Amino acid sequence: MPLGLRTLGGVIGKGVQKAYINPQLEIQARFIAGHLANHPWFAGEQLSMADIQMSFPLFALLAQGGIANLDHIGAWKARVEMRPARQRAIQQGGPFAIPGE
Repeated sequence: MPLGLRTLGGVIGKGVQKAYINPQLEIQARFIAGHLANHPWFAGEQLSMADIQMSFPLFALLAQGGIANLDHIGAWKARVEMRPARQRAIQQGGPFAIPGE
């Protein structure tokens, strides 16, 4: 791809990210944090597949610093990380890392 088009695409992409995507992520993160303020897990009183599904997007947002100020999401992440099965998986498979972490 020619440099000019690549540069233009990057500028447009950053503008869309700043004007639309970041505010939407903030709205969604606050909604999620509101739920977790009243519930320990996403779908009940125990870890469920809903928590497993939500782990990657929320871990990625936390790694990028996008939602670090929402304590209930951080507390949920700590509960997920304390699970014995997750700790065994890390021991067997190695550390879990998200790009940007």
